[in-house]
Amino acid sequence: MRASDRAYEALLDEIQSGALAPGTVLAEVEQAARLGVSRTPLREALGRLAANGLVAQQSPRVTVVTDIDADDIRELFELRRALEETAARLAAERGDAAAFAAIADGFAHASVDGAAAMDDYYALIARFDAALDAAVRNDYLTSALRAVRTHLVRVRRLARENPDRLAASVAEHGIVARAIADGDAELAAHATHVHLHNALRSILDSVEGRAGHHERGAA
Repeated sequence: MRASDRAYEALLDEIQSGALAPGTVLAEVEQAARLGVSRTPLREALGRLAANGLVAQQSPRVTVVTDIDADDIRELFELRRALEETAARLAAERGDAAAFAAIADGFAHASVDGAAAMDDYYALIARFDAALDAAVRNDYLTSALRAVRTHLVRVRRLARENPDRLAASVAEHGIVARAIADGDAELAAHATHVHLHNALRSILDSVEGRAGHHERGAA
């Protein structure tokens, strides 16, 4: 792996996990030394992160981790809705029915009770995403979806864990996968729309509730 790729992957993981919080200053010299790379590959890594909107340049040698707020989340979901509803519709028309039927069965038996079950659930979502990308057969669409998913990792981390919402999400994913397996493009797109509507509402409730709590605590 190239030095710039190593630096990019390390910084991406730290930003998505919250180890590098919004507003963290990423000075070139310090970050290059910390990551064990020279400044040229570090600049390449920071450029990729900036192109994805995860960092912003404040000066020629100082970059900061960008914040993400309720307005950002709404805008992200506007794009996500357009991309994922289209992808679901195309997958129903072009995808491998057996592959999506197997994924739908996986969601039907999935659990979110406990850490191991959660890991299995997110692995199943990754499998679903990969199958969706393969089914649409559109490199431009899948490239845009990958960029959105990069931000979604941060968004999910901001939201409080809600067992009821997680259980509902499992069922919603199952409906989408089953509709794709059945070749029902309109149902696949509609079920995706419903899932994203519910996901956005839950995330915003969590983020805005947390912000209100912090404001009350500061008063």
